[in-house]
Amino acid sequence: MSSKPAPTALIVGASRGLGLALAAEYLKRGWQVIATVRGNKPGPLQQLASDPGGRLEIEQLDINSPAQLQSLKKRLVDRSLDLLFVNAGVAIEAEKPIGEVSTDAFVETMVTNALSPMRVIEVLSPLVAVDGSIVAMSSDLGSVGNNTDGGWEASRASKAALNTLMRSFAARHAGDPRSLLLIAPGWVRTDMGGAEATLTVEESIPRVVDVVAAHAGHHGLQFLNYVGETVPW
Repeated sequence: MSSKPAPTALIVGASRGLGLALAAEYLKRGWQVIATVRGNKPGPLQQLASDPGGRLEIEQLDINSPAQLQSLKKRLVDRSLDLLFVNAGVAIEAEKPIGEVSTDAFVETMVTNALSPMRVIEVLSPLVAVDGSIVAMSSDLGSVGNNTDGGWEASRASKAALNTLMRSFAARHAGDPRSLLLIAPGWVRTDMGGAEATLTVEESIPRVVDVVAAHAGHHGLQFLNYVGETVPW
């Protein structure tokens, strides 16, 4: 009797930080992982590729390049994904009040954190199996209801935009049986989160993966944090 093949995850934005940790965690759990990086310089993800099982494939993708996205889809067109997890994002002039954020910084933040992740989902979602999951890494900052302190205003705006666009995607695919998730991983000590963040990667990412697993096969969109609690929109 042949064994069931390992499930396949495509993790977009896996060169460092949370995306790298996601790739490592899914490999640890026996998944086949396709992970994207923006450039072709050797890095920590390539070290994971030394896994003797050969379960990690590395693809190049700048999510802000529609041409590269279409090329990736062509390369993966015959694959069936159990999980599409879009993690890519930036924080530029993040601590400035919105009136001091440059136009270029705001545009890049919105494109990279909201428009491009949704383009990835629009283009690659046909590859995700009917019982699979489509996940975007959001943030507690994306909650309009929880914004009582201000700060990180361009980042907040971009994540709130991502959440709204994901709700629009869900509304246009109301009969889709797949699980749609926005995940807030908590404030994590990464290059983007900073040294003062309250969580280590090891405290956040395994729980994120647990939450995604717990909601696999659940129809519709949810905005959850890394312990599975609902985050106010």
